[in-house]
Amino acid sequence: ETTMTLEEFFRLTGGDAAGTVSRLGGAAAATRFLRLFPVDGSFSALTAALAWGDAEAAFRAAHTLKGVAANLGLERLRALASDMTECLRAGDSAGAQALLPSAEAAYRQVLDGLDRLG
Repeated sequence: ETTMTLEEFFRLTGGDAAGTVSRLGGAAAATRFLRLFPVDGSFSALTAALAWGDAEAAFRAAHTLKGVAANLGLERLRALASDMTECLRAGDSAGAQALLPSAEAAYRQVLDGLDRLG
């Protein structure tokens, strides 16, 4: 597979390359931080908490994921995690569950993009 630039990565994952690179202190630093993303356990914690019906744990995980995605400029994933956070804040676990497939697709897209990031 061909490697992609940060700009291509952010086009794929729905984010702002220039803003993220600027905020994180340059392209090399942004790439380093992005490469740590798969280690963050908030997405798997969110999935597990929703499966267990633990709305409080799901809220915490969605909120954490929203913050991590925001810091890394992963806008599509941030927006979905934010919507899930608001559903869970309002006690709407079904609404959060309904957003999970979209969030999972966005999450997988980030992981796939990271595999190809040059």
